[in-house]
Amino acid sequence: MSTDDDASTARTDHHRALVRHFADLRDGTHGHDPASPQRTRAGKEQLFRTAVDLLDPYARQALAEIDAELLLGTGEITATGVRPAPAGGLVAHWELGWPEQRTTALDPIRLTAFYGAGFHHPHLQGGTVGQWPLNIFTPRDAAAELPVLRAIAAADLHNLVFRRDHRIIPATTRGAAQGTAQDATSDATRGAS
Repeated sequence: MSTDDDASTARTDHHRALVRHFADLRDGTHGHDPASPQRTRAGKEQLFRTAVDLLDPYARQALAEIDAELLLGTGEITATGVRPAPAGGLVAHWELGWPEQRTTALDPIRLTAFYGAGFHHPHLQGGTVGQWPLNIFTPRDAAAELPVLRAIAAADLHNLVFRRDHRIIPATTRGAAQGTAQDATSDATRGAS
């Protein structure tokens, strides 16, 4: 049985990020320790730039994991850094493209950090999936977003398959038979231990 104390100590880093997000909305600010809460657009943009720098290795990791496991190392990761967004505000993209995706004219898997012109604070999103709060002020905050980045990238890849078909994923074409046999062997080995 769980108590209120257990629930508060069990709060995950990601849930703490959501609480920071809701507190920002409540207080009209953006920023938490060690960053000073900011009320001005310029202050919030500086926090966004720092967040993108902190998030960069984790965004690359999430995409590299998909490249290694599903694209069989055929992908190429690119990153834009922070730049002006076409509709105003700031944006940063991390993308994973691969040969099968390019030949079918699909967009790459995309992770996006953006701070829209009319937004109170920044968010994360995928190329084909929704938005998540972006409340990153420390390296620990950035590391805590790795599961979210993985989920965005995986959902984006899933949606790209629906736009075309499973053949855009090298692991389902070139490595399918070998991968299935290896998976079955690994499952049997795990069950025996």
